[in-house]
Amino acid sequence: MPLVTASLAGILFGSGLILSGMTNPAKVLAFLDLAGPWDPSLAFVMAGAILVAALGFRFAGQRGRTLFGGKLHLPGAVGIDRRLLLGSLTFGVGWGLVGYCPGPAIAALAVGGRPTLMFVGAMIAGMTVFEVVERLASVRAARLHPPAHAGE
Repeated sequence: MPLVTASLAGILFGSGLILSGMTNPAKVLAFLDLAGPWDPSLAFVMAGAILVAALGFRFAGQRGRTLFGGKLHLPGAVGIDRRLLLGSLTFGVGWGLVGYCPGPAIAALAVGGRPTLMFVGAMIAGMTVFEVVERLASVRAARLHPPAHAGE
């Protein structure tokens, strides 16, 4: 059942992205271009998404479990650190240069052609490099600071 609900949620989300114009880089770039022909329509899309997400998180937090009784995985981080700032900056620069963020880019694969495919390929490569670097850093940290053994 989780696969079915995840698939339906993904189809609904992707359809919403396509219908709202979030998969059209020109529309996104027009929204981000405050000095040029600014298109404020995506502000309404974002406001609607924030409202729905806020209500969803509130409802989910009160329930404590998924609608089908599974374990609920809500974000736990509340602090702002260097990694969050650098990640946000990287995301924002990429979004401003290209007009895509990950969700809309994946949804646009159905209609976007070669530029979209190139963006998604580069995005996946970047995610892969990040994972490799994180794993290497984790192995290095474990070697430098081995866990203390009980009883020592």
